[in-house]
Amino acid sequence: MIHLSQNAIRELKRLEANDPCSSGVVRLVVVPGGCAGLTYDLWFRQTVQATDQTIKIDQLKIVIAADQLLNCDGLAIDYAEDLMGGNFRFANPLAKQTCGCGVSFSLTAAADQSSADCLATQGAPFLSGSL
Repeated sequence: MIHLSQNAIRELKRLEANDPCSSGVVRLVVVPGGCAGLTYDLWFRQTVQATDQTIKIDQLKIVIAADQLLNCDGLAIDYAEDLMGGNFRFANPLAKQTCGCGVSFSLTAAADQSSADCLATQGAPFLSGSL
């Protein structure tokens, strides 16, 4: 099960409403990237594939590929604004490692890399992309 905070729901609805070509579908994906190996991404204007799992949360249709769903069991998505701007924040209880700035994660533990920081290698952190 994937959980969205009220702030995340509100922001996803706002972004969807401002998209003139919205499809009513938000795709959650886990893609290679960051210093820990994997990052989350949210994509709009998506179509639902036959192998997708669809999760309806407060009038939002979130789709995720069936093969990625097990890696996101218990995932909590929040949205917060601070001096750096607004970002989606992902908390996955299955993550064994995260980078220092919280942008990327790994499902397997790796020695001596838990304090790595994406800022040192990739520029400013963005906790979601393609929004």
